[in-house]
Amino acid sequence: MINDFHALAPYSLTKTDKEILLRNELAEMTDFHYNNCPEYHAILDTLGYNKERINHITDIPFIPVRLFKELQLKSIPDSEIFKTITSSGTTGQAVSKIYLNQETALLQQKVLIRILSDFIGKKRLPMLVIDSPAIIKDRKLFTARGAAIIALNVIATKYTYALNDDMTLNKKVVEEFLEENQGKDFLIFGFTFLLWQHFYKELLKMDKRYDMSKAYIIQSGGWKKFEAEKISRQDFKKAFGDICGITHFLDHYGMAEQTGCIYAECEHGHLHASIYSDFIPRNPEDFSPCKIGEKGIIQVVSSLARSYPGHSILTEDEGIILGEDDCPCGRKGKYVQVLGRIKQAELRGCSDTYAAKF
Repeated sequence: MINDFHALAPYSLTKTDKEILLRNELAEMTDFHYNNCPEYHAILDTLGYNKERINHITDIPFIPVRLFKELQLKSIPDSEIFKTITSSGTTGQAVSKIYLNQETALLQQKVLIRILSDFIGKKRLPMLVIDSPAIIKDRKLFTARGAAIIALNVIATKYTYALNDDMTLNKKVVEEFLEENQGKDFLIFGFTFLLWQHFYKELLKMDKRYDMSKAYIIQSGGWKKFEAEKISRQDFKKAFGDICGITHFLDHYGMAEQTGCIYAECEHGHLHASIYSDFIPRNPEDFSPCKIGEKGIIQVVSSLARSYPGHSILTEDEGIILGEDDCPCGRKGKYVQVLGRIKQAELRGCSDTYAAKF
């Protein structure tokens, strides 16, 4: 049924139409993983799973994201593993391992392109990556950081890595890139803390100011470190605007366990659920779905997790639904806000786990 999604724009379905299409796809995936992943089968048996009771997206059983750190959850034989993605983690933390076959890896990349193109257009552009090329050296065992960089390859005409292997700024390379592209359309990608620590702070030290007014910053990763330093999202955007004229920011919420299904930020500062995914805050007392405006623990569902049972996950983040089908940007579907980590939960975002070193 995934072909039905590909015939549609990623933010084109209203609530009723999306419910039917996504519910059917998720129910089919639940049954597939139940029959092909023994650990998932045992979990759902314990929960009293009955596929006849799935009437809505909110009826799809979910598993806690932490299980991917403790179990090898996959619905494919080892011979079909094409790529393994590991989540971010601070020193001493266990990391999640996500097993992809070639079909799933390509599908996740294809959907990521469709989502991003809705915000930045379909034209491929030069990309300045605020990271080191060392992060992608092992193509079969990616960290979430490396996987995110590689996934963006198809929207970039070429990559330029801004950092050396020791995470210091390669000033010569960066200045050459900016000289060539200033005043033009180009992309800057980085995890939030890396953008701040290794790019913004280094731009302040440069003798010359560059015109980046047509550039897009595509950023990812947590904000917990910034909250501790009293730097808001608005402060972050203003700082880059003041120093180089950037006004286009594309923040997003996502995770290694559901690569491809990102919740991207529109020009009104709202994160949007595409037709491929959904965002369900749940009441921490009884796990019932929250209403619009009610804070809850975020459950995310994805139609792309086809080689492992990651299609319905309870995260360790809190969030709210701001509205549905009526965002001023014109995109249909839920638009949401992520409020942050549940108190005492482990750091998970690539940005926050890297920032922990500082």
